[in-house]
Formats: sequence, structure tokens, C-alpha cells
Amino acid sequence: MIALALPELDAPYFAELSRFVIDAAAEQRWLVVIEQTDGSLQRERQVLDGVRDHRVDGVILGPVSIGAEELAARTDDAALVLLGERIYDGPADHVAIDNVRAARDVTEHLIRLGRRRIAALGAQDNSSSGTAPLRLAGYAEAMEAHGLPQMIVKVERYRRAEGAAAMARLLAAPEVPDAVFCFNDLLALGAMRTILAAGLRVPEDIALAGLDDIEDGRFSTPTLTTVAPDKAQLARIAVDLLRARLDGRASGPPREVRADYRLVVRESTTGRVTG
Repeated sequence: MIALALPELDAPYFAELSRFVIDAAAEQRWLVVIEQTDGSLQRERQVLDGVRDHRVDGVILGPVSIGAEELAARTDDAALVLLGERIYDGPADHVAIDNVRAARDVTEHLIRLGRRRIAALGAQDNSSSGTAPLRLAGYAEAMEAHGLPQMIVKVERYRRAEGAAAMARLLAAPEVPDAVFCFNDLLALGAMRTILAAGLRVPEDIALAGLDDIEDGRFSTPTLTTVAPDKAQLARIAVDLLRARLDGRASGPPREVRADYRLVVRESTTGRVTG
């Protein structure tokens, strides 16, 4: 039996990822216990501290608040694999996509389309690790390489309402962007609603792109350009890393593994394809 602990189970990305982890675990005839941490340090600690009490053999954790030092100090010897962007080069096996490169790729896509006033929507205060700084770094690299000014908008959470409100602030600015890279698809869908409600067109007036490739973006109007992490591969790698530790086949230092991703170009940046 293994535990899968993720921040928000009602977030589409984590819901889709959970399904793939359950499928990969089922191939090993493993039972998966799912825990929602809400990104709380206390809840993340409780998950790790409660492993022995619940007789869980291993944990796949998507950390948000807990740090590498705390993980290194844990006394439980249950196998642990980390998912996501919070901790690199830590005390446990870790799998994630290259978020810096992914963000750079989507920003370069917008630049190739001729967009020059490209905003980044999704930066966060007091965030030195995790998703936000990595995706911001990729955006900044692309903008600096082309000598373009950066327009950065902060949010508290990666939710639709936050994207809608942040986009409203951008539309009220003296210089309105001609493209927006949102740090996840939920932000992008919220931003799209605000753009369209203001009587502007996507992508003619403002091109829009996200990251995560959740199902909603494939059915929005217009459909959403995004970066698609290989969620099935992420899940399979996490389960394989855990299995190797449980089987005793991996006893060396923690491993860092990068999963694949691809840029999926849809109507929100290139318009509707006809004919």
C-alpha cells in the first residue's frame, strides 16, 4: 500500500495526475491511499509522520511547504518519491518536467508569432522555490534574449478567479499586452473570460497560453495553447522509482528524473483553422 499526497485534489491537473498514478500502481497490484494536503506544512508533516501508523510502504508526495532539511531529518524509513517543482537535489527521488525550459518554449512561441508586449501571469510573493520562480525564469530568459520588456503580474493562487482578476488589472494598465503567458491553464481560462467579457478577441487582440494541458483547455472557446507535461510518464516514473526502492534495487543517492513535455498549439494563439 502506498500513499499519494497532493495539494489540491479538485485542481484538474492533480486530479488527472492522480488517475495516472493509480493506474501505474494497479499494474504493481498496489493499493493507493490518497491524501489532500492543501499545501499546508502541518498537513505535509502529518502525511510523512503517519506513514508507519497507517502501515504504508511508500509515499509519493507533491510538496508545497515542507523543505529539504525537514525531509532529510525524517526518521521513518518508508520509501519516498517527490513530484513537482518544490525540491530539487533533495533527500529523496524526484521527478518533474523542466519548467524553466517549458516556460521559455511557450514564450518563444508567442514571440515567433510577432507578439512583443507579452505578460507573465502567475508570479507569487515570497516564492523562492516551486512552480512560480521556475516558470518566471523561463519567461524572463526568452524575453531578455529578444530584448523585450517584461510585464509580470502576481497572483495568490493558481485558480480561475485569480486569473480573471489579474487579467482585469492588465487591461487597466497604461499599456495593454498583446499576449499573455499564464503559469497554468486555470489562470489562462480565467484570463480568457475577462478578455472576452471586455469585448476583445483571442488571439486577434491578445494571444493567450497556459501550462498543464488540462482537459478544460481542449474544449474552451477558443481552445487553449498550452504546455502538456506527460502526466502518464510522470506517474509511471514515480511508481517505478518507488518500486526500485521497495525492492532494494536502488540503494544509492536520490535520483533526479525529468519527464517529457510538449508544446500544444491551439486556437488561443494561432486562431481557428478553417478549410
